[in-house]
Amino acid sequence: MDGATLMASTPLATPASHWTDKACAGESEAEQLIYRSRLLGADLAVTNYGGGNTSAKVEDRDPLTGEPITVLWVKGSGGDLGTIAAGGFATLDLARLLALDARYKGPEQEDAMSGMLSHCTFKSNPRAASIDTALHALLPYAHIDHMHPDSVTALAAAEDGEALTQDVFGGEIGWLAWRRPGWELARQLAALVRRDPNLRGVVLANHGLVTWGESARACYENTIATIAKAADVLNIRLARKAAFGGGAVAQLANAERRAKAGEVLITLRPMVSGVSGKTAHFVDSAEVLEFVCSKDLQRLAAIGPSCPDHFLRTKIWPLVISPDLSRPETAIAVENYRKDYSAYYERCRRPDSPAMRDPNPVLVALPGMGLASFAKDKATARVACEFFINAINVMRGAEAVSRYRGLPEQEAFDIEYWLLEEAKLQRMPPPLPLEGRIALITGGAGGIGRAVAERLLADGANVFLVDRAEESLTAAMSHLRGRSSADRVAGICVDVTNEARMTEAFRTCALEFGGLDILVANAGLAASAPIEETSLDQWRETFAVLGDGYFLASREAFRVMREQGGGSIVFVASKNALAATPGAAAYASAKAAELHLARCLALEGAPHNIRVNAVNPDAVLRGSQIWNGNWRAERAAAYGIEEGDLEEHYRKRSLLQQSVLPEDVAEAVAFFASARSSKSTGNILNVDGGNVTAFTR
Repeated sequence: MDGATLMASTPLATPASHWTDKACAGESEAEQLIYRSRLLGADLAVTNYGGGNTSAKVEDRDPLTGEPITVLWVKGSGGDLGTIAAGGFATLDLARLLALDARYKGPEQEDAMSGMLSHCTFKSNPRAASIDTALHALLPYAHIDHMHPDSVTALAAAEDGEALTQDVFGGEIGWLAWRRPGWELARQLAALVRRDPNLRGVVLANHGLVTWGESARACYENTIATIAKAADVLNIRLARKAAFGGGAVAQLANAERRAKAGEVLITLRPMVSGVSGKTAHFVDSAEVLEFVCSKDLQRLAAIGPSCPDHFLRTKIWPLVISPDLSRPETAIAVENYRKDYSAYYERCRRPDSPAMRDPNPVLVALPGMGLASFAKDKATARVACEFFINAINVMRGAEAVSRYRGLPEQEAFDIEYWLLEEAKLQRMPPPLPLEGRIALITGGAGGIGRAVAERLLADGANVFLVDRAEESLTAAMSHLRGRSSADRVAGICVDVTNEARMTEAFRTCALEFGGLDILVANAGLAASAPIEETSLDQWRETFAVLGDGYFLASREAFRVMREQGGGSIVFVASKNALAATPGAAAYASAKAAELHLARCLALEGAPHNIRVNAVNPDAVLRGSQIWNGNWRAERAAAYGIEEGDLEEHYRKRSLLQQSVLPEDVAEAVAFFASARSSKSTGNILNVDGGNVTAFTR
């Protein structure tokens, strides 16, 4: 309830079976594994995004000898169960894996054993095997699921988790003390089930759940039933008490909360970004607000996540700060976090540990407001939040029946700085030029706007489209998300001449991505008429879009960019800003005003590292919305030619005899938006095929 202290406990999600024999009738064991995996991965009550793994032992034939062999199909390293296909599974010769186990001499060989897995590959499958492969190989079951459900992980992270597991499952589910994922864990698990062959699963302390079955369906139903049982028991306890000790901080009302969140993200983003830009993600869901408004926030945040899958993406703890802190106070809090993280690294590092990574917080808990995350790209930031929400759910469940227990600090460090994880990081491709940068594009649904968005996305930027044509905006966003990523594309339907709505657009962009680095002022309007036939309304409307619209966008951008230490503003102006033209006095005059505004802003922005440049296209007909109305007919009439001959007329009048396309303009905008033009401000780049009357000198 907005404005009130939170008391009610949010229940843990309870999964239900969605298996239907009809959906996988006639499918092979491998195909049923894919079906089962997708069902499990699609249910967030079962496992987190990218987490968990599944396997099946499938009969096949050796491609060289033709002899029958058993092949272990197991989810490979990386990927997501919810969308997995055959290529997402590693396939290994089970006999060779068991022979490899015979060579295992002890925990000191853990990492070396992982390096040997590639020698067991079946049919040269390029999918890398994960660290959990041994777990699936050494257990004597045809089908195995290893999940990280919040409800079971809550038992696994409780101080008396072993006793609780016995109480909840009555001895059907075993317990194994904490062990880092790898070969030793797999051996201990196999030994446990040899001692108690009646078990139908095992809870791994501070980690998750392993279940099995002799068929794909039996395994799936066992997994779902086990998780549901844990959730049901915990939810009964959660219904009897306030989560996290009850509320301590009032939750801000929705509108105030989201408006303030955008401001806080703008302040925090440059402080936690280090040498490269980062993208933010913000969540104010019910379970998040319950946690960040609670009495136990500080205590539990200091413990941090317990499940390795969680803190590999979230760091060992979040930063907790009041959203009401002043900018200097916020800067001190961030600096103190960096010092604490550096001290943690120094306490725990081993002789062969990788160098300390970015000491800035990934997650920031904001009492009364929500949870923010910062990462190199939007998807990584979003997933970090999602994993910490899993951690919140685990804490809530554990605290309902016991006390939440995290991993010992050294164990947490050894997971975070695991050499195998470091090797994965080193294999990642280098960052794109605009990775983590945020661009707002007005007129984003038109031909030039869409081309600019596509070009900036290709360089790694996040794009936020502003356009008054809702249908076109929706289509543009759908197109761009299909070409890149849904995470990196957002937008809002706004008329650029509406002051209040433009302020809202920039706030929404800040809330979506964390701030602003690039403004592309591109919204357009055109009308052609002799001066005596130009109405005052027509004159005012043209200046409203091309003058007021560019002014309002720039003013809002300046407010954000000054706070964030700089940025790049690019005006998409026109050849007509420099060259007079008959029958278009309103358009050409407004474009000239636009260009002079860019010069003025270049002067004002330079002390704040805000660069302002202009791109002057000419006659971009393809995809441009301004040519969809009367402008085409009016310009053709002005030149005394047919409408169909207009593009050819423009091409022939250019020095280079070439048509100008939206992609050409986008390339110029991308240059000014990037570090390639870091020494340029107040400049004009003509993209007009060569027009003598528009030469700048």
